[in-house]
Amino acid sequence: MVIDDLSASRGPATLKDVAKLAGVSIATVSKALNGREHVRAETRDRVRRAAEELRFSPNQLAQGLLAGRTGTVGLLTSDLEGRFSIPVMMGAEDAFGADSTSVFLCDARGDAIREQHHLRALLSRRVDGVIILGDTTNPRNSLGHDIPVPVVYAYAPSNDDSDISVISDNVDAGRLAVEHLLDCGRSRIAYISGDATYAAATDRVAGAKAALQKHGLELVGGEALYGAWTEGWGRAAVRTLLTRFPEIDGVLCGSDQIARGVLDSLREVGKDVPRDISVMGHDNWEQIASQSRPALSTIDMRLQEVGRVAARLLFAAIGGDAQPGVHKITCRVVTRDSTAVSD
Repeated sequence: MVIDDLSASRGPATLKDVAKLAGVSIATVSKALNGREHVRAETRDRVRRAAEELRFSPNQLAQGLLAGRTGTVGLLTSDLEGRFSIPVMMGAEDAFGADSTSVFLCDARGDAIREQHHLRALLSRRVDGVIILGDTTNPRNSLGHDIPVPVVYAYAPSNDDSDISVISDNVDAGRLAVEHLLDCGRSRIAYISGDATYAAATDRVAGAKAALQKHGLELVGGEALYGAWTEGWGRAAVRTLLTRFPEIDGVLCGSDQIARGVLDSLREVGKDVPRDISVMGHDNWEQIASQSRPALSTIDMRLQEVGRVAARLLFAAIGGDAQPGVHKITCRVVTRDSTAVSD
């Protein structure tokens, strides 16, 4: 091949340069370098030789354009100020950053009309895909299947099983909490949960009850106490439990806020935590868990991992490997001073 005057070019070689040298169109160069079909073998070889001779190295943006992608995704949330949604977003952005993907972040503020507006705006920017981040763990309405790009639901699953959703495994979280208290030598365990209209509340209790049953035990009182996600509810509920069931030696709580209220009441009535009663929260909210007296053992929902997995599944779907269904992230126990291993 004769390079002609291209060797004198000051800038890096372009698709146009490769096309000129190979004697084909720019579109053919695009197809040949990206392994597309409908390009004859001899033409593909000619293009590749031209690219090598010119030391042509397409940048990531050019590669995305050649593949019909923009290298951008949308992250549509309903709760930018939430302590649960922010870790999910951080995890997703970490994964996006690893692949040099730009993120358009939109806050729907829990408004379905605003959500549709932002979705249309994202699609007008030709994003390659969208992550929908819920503001609660309750299943949400699917956006349907008429959207021209892949969609992944994070934290709040879609109510359509044919969609792709990523959540923390709240049922298994209840099991983990029970197993930890059993390992601490506790067997008379009560559960103080939050609002029963939240799927997370009932799922965690279901997991705890199943784990106890496996060991021939049950919750003290037979059922969990449901109320608000507040310290006040925790304070009041544990007093009721102690009046009715003074033998309790472990209390599981549906949130760290509830657990801190429980700790306050136990301290006020002279119960030593963890010697008399072990207390465990849920959420691993650092400002509460680490500052409680004593510091609170809790369940970490691994929300950043929820975000990272959601991003990976979105990438896979963009690449044609959609994996529908609900993908559950295993939680983990974070041990602090409010639980103790038996001697």
